[in-house]
Amino acid sequence: MSNDRPADELEGLSEHRVHPDPIVQFREWFDRAAAAGVHEPGAMMLATATPDGRPSARVVLLRNFGPDGFAFFTNYESRKARELEANPQAALAFHWPDLGRQVRVEGRVERLTASESDAYFESRPMSSRLSAWASPQTQVVPGREFLEQRVRELEARYRHEPIPRPPFWGGYRLIPETLEFWQGRAHRLHDRLRYSRREGGAWQIERLAP
Repeated sequence: MSNDRPADELEGLSEHRVHPDPIVQFREWFDRAAAAGVHEPGAMMLATATPDGRPSARVVLLRNFGPDGFAFFTNYESRKARELEANPQAALAFHWPDLGRQVRVEGRVERLTASESDAYFESRPMSSRLSAWASPQTQVVPGREFLEQRVRELEARYRHEPIPRPPFWGGYRLIPETLEFWQGRAHRLHDRLRYSRREGGAWQIERLAP
């Protein structure tokens, strides 16, 4: 892992100073990344797997987060969605190299409600709403012109009326069971703190060897 600051100048991560709630701690780090000018601080690696354990990973964008979990949106017919429907366990990874930080999140995934997906879809630019309809995500297409033609047809169709959310498009929420905060330090003696959800909802904080 590389960053622009010497490793011995990076901040330490102490289990005695972090917030007892990992979502609050994540917000502090996320806001710090945004304030530092990190490009797309919400970009996260989403890892899924089939029921027989075949993994796949891709970068998606975090759209909101809070006590209920981490939300993102996709085509329900995409590979990641098919895998999540068959095996609703997933992992997220955030990487902010300029700060020497990573966050890993693991947990179960559930669909957002239709009203939540509708609200986000309506907030998107028109071009993004059209693309959601035009793209049969993950499927083989004959060429880019095929997609561009579909967009033109949809533009004509919805020129004078609202663009509804496609029934095959919406959101998911990952409900965290563990979160790991990783802070780079000198001589590869990095700080790693793991939050694990206990029975009853309380969080346990443990230090992991780097």
